[in-house]
Amino acid sequence: MLRIAVQSKGRLYDETMLLLEEAGIKLNKGKRVLLLSAKGFPVEVLFLRDDDIPQSVANGVADVGIVGENEYVEKGGQAELIKRLGFSKCRLSLAIPKDEEYNGVEWFEGKTIATSYPGILEAFLKQNKVKAELHVISGSVEIAPGIGLANAIFDIVSSGSTLVSNRLKEVEVVMNSEALLIANKKLTEEKKEVLNELLFRFAAIQEAEGKKYVLLNAPRENLNEIIRVLPGMKSPTVTPLADSEWVSIQSVIAEKHFWEIIGKLKSLGAEGILVLPIEKMIL
Repeated sequence: MLRIAVQSKGRLYDETMLLLEEAGIKLNKGKRVLLLSAKGFPVEVLFLRDDDIPQSVANGVADVGIVGENEYVEKGGQAELIKRLGFSKCRLSLAIPKDEEYNGVEWFEGKTIATSYPGILEAFLKQNKVKAELHVISGSVEIAPGIGLANAIFDIVSSGSTLVSNRLKEVEVVMNSEALLIANKKLTEEKKEVLNELLFRFAAIQEAEGKKYVLLNAPRENLNEIIRVLPGMKSPTVTPLADSEWVSIQSVIAEKHFWEIIGKLKSLGAEGILVLPIEKMIL
């Protein structure tokens, strides 16, 4: 049985649970809300505070964990980084009052900075040879300048709306963060097998992200030009139609290039274009 530690609430919780569901991991409901087993797959999910996950995985309370990179780095990265998951992206930034003039990191010299991430901030200040006083607090860091507790803050930024509502402005991005899959460094072979299956499922989900499955009919005489426009994983699938002058073509395209490619296909005589979402992609 592989035990997975996940955040107990928040945006990372929501996106993690969606990933597990898409990977076919359905949890049994029970009275023990902190630890739930899965149906038909040898895993159980342990719900923890986000800042407890790295150490819980490192010391073996959980076998693997899904955690924000910010917490993983702050806690020293003692667990093994297995995979970047690509969701819950944010950044750790320094922010100062909106009306302050900012000319560089030297602004923070002698200032007080409120943060929940003293380790990452200390390393950044040391690298830039800046001496500042850190005021470590958990939660509601953004209010610190407004109540006179600090001159600036160092905290997670996603959209930036929280900064704006507290009359702050982002001036330095110290690190970017996303969800990580981490693991205990001493997993048994049995648990490694379960982890590998889990990684296979995650990869199939991630591979399908941002891609569309396209089917279309096109004139055979334009086939070579269409193939150059419409590459697939290796090459498009081409099937003859009852009308020998026409073929059916199937392929996968990236959504970010979708309209550009569709326009080129139409100019080459493509008709009956059908676009389908992709849930999983096994390479």
